[in-house]
Amino acid sequence: MSINQRSLQNFVVLLSLLLSLLAPPLNAQPRPKPEREFRAVWIATVDNIDFPTQKGLPPEKQKAELLASLDLAKKLRLNAVIFQVRPMADAVYRSQLEPWSEFLTGEMGKPQDFDPLEFVVSEAHKRGILVHAWFNPYRAYHPSARTMSDDHVARRKPTAVRQYGRYMWLDPTSPEAQRHSLDVIEDVVRRYDVDGVHFDDYFYPYAENDAAGHAIEFPDDTNWAEYQKTDGKLSRDDWRRSNVNSFIEAVGRAIKKIKPDVVYGISPFGIWQPVPEKGIAGFNAYAELYADSRKWLQDGTVDYLSPQFYWETSRKGLSFPVLLDWWSAQNTKGRFIWPGVAAYRIGSTPTFTSGEIASQIAATRLTSLTSGAIYFSFKSLRNDMGGIQKALSEDVYKHEAIIPEFTWIKSSRPSPPKVSIRSGIDYIRVSWKEVGNRKAFWFVVYAKDKDGWSYSILPASEHKISLSADRRIEKIIVTSVDRLGRESAGK
Repeated sequence: MSINQRSLQNFVVLLSLLLSLLAPPLNAQPRPKPEREFRAVWIATVDNIDFPTQKGLPPEKQKAELLASLDLAKKLRLNAVIFQVRPMADAVYRSQLEPWSEFLTGEMGKPQDFDPLEFVVSEAHKRGILVHAWFNPYRAYHPSARTMSDDHVARRKPTAVRQYGRYMWLDPTSPEAQRHSLDVIEDVVRRYDVDGVHFDDYFYPYAENDAAGHAIEFPDDTNWAEYQKTDGKLSRDDWRRSNVNSFIEAVGRAIKKIKPDVVYGISPFGIWQPVPEKGIAGFNAYAELYADSRKWLQDGTVDYLSPQFYWETSRKGLSFPVLLDWWSAQNTKGRFIWPGVAAYRIGSTPTFTSGEIASQIAATRLTSLTSGAIYFSFKSLRNDMGGIQKALSEDVYKHEAIIPEFTWIKSSRPSPPKVSIRSGIDYIRVSWKEVGNRKAFWFVVYAKDKDGWSYSILPASEHKISLSADRRIEKIIVTSVDRLGRESAGK
């Protein structure tokens, strides 16, 4: 061995010794923090995309489909579902304001004994999965539908509804339409234990063409004329955006007045406006859908925004990380940005693979305010497109996670649970009881043994766990975490 080699070897030994002396002993290592990430999937009911898989299924089969969906979500370590409750001014739940959905029974207004929303909330919560109720605030009729009941808003309040191409649309400039949709949303927030209210990208409709192939103008001439009579100063485009904005803000206020802990999220089209200097090109949702989604983010109207980034990382003008960086730069109020991810596009191009999805999720983890995503849609996960199930469970989501904390929503932290520990020959039984008025949504059980700390995340429906006595556990701490991601002190 040369002198230089011997010197290098001595240096490595000395460096290793120094690092070992500087490292804290195991018993001084701090308790780890659990992973925090919003992991959600859309469950679409319109046109039977995800649930139910066909119209007219009996309640027991509907229940079986929902249970299988929630079990898969749990297996993939997701912690939220975005469940579509109002696809076209109808109801996927028991309502006095709108008719039962055709996508459930095969006939709009035909009642059924089973309430899917009530069932989803109950069963998801048992599994530690949040439920955000997904409303379409303006779409009144979808071309895949075949029936319309007498109690549908298009029949009861015809002046609030417009025919637009193959669709019917609640006119965003109609106070009657706004009030009706707001009543529907408030009703659900009051009666169901939902964790969030969610809108997608449908505000004004995407353009429909006439027989000659020309884009149809949205038919709001009457309301526009009335506005002009009041000496209104806004352009027609700004007037439309203003009406959408006022409704979005009214919904946010109503939710927080009824239940301050219910979060408010919107998933707009992924591009606010093209920004050529930032390498962003494509559809202009600000001009075409009259959706000023950047305003909702910057005003703090929403608790989270989920722009639909349905393109590859390498897509010129529509690159996932480029869009994420641009939206992050607009986030002056520090709200969450959890992108919509196109699981349905896996296999649509040679480069859109489950590996592409993994790369996109890695990009969201670069900052705490973007640590989350929503997959469209559940069918893609259920059908295991491109091996997405294995990619999520074995790579992307190796460990369970609680959600990031909504620090701007004012509420107290939950109290730590009362913990009991009982030891047997080969086990340690840890049990706990909830304490205080602030309800837990998850419990986190931390255990320290000879190898250091580890933790388990359990739904609030579970109040005990067994650990192996072979681990020689030195310390156990249990905390409560509420639906806003607030963690208690440990006991």
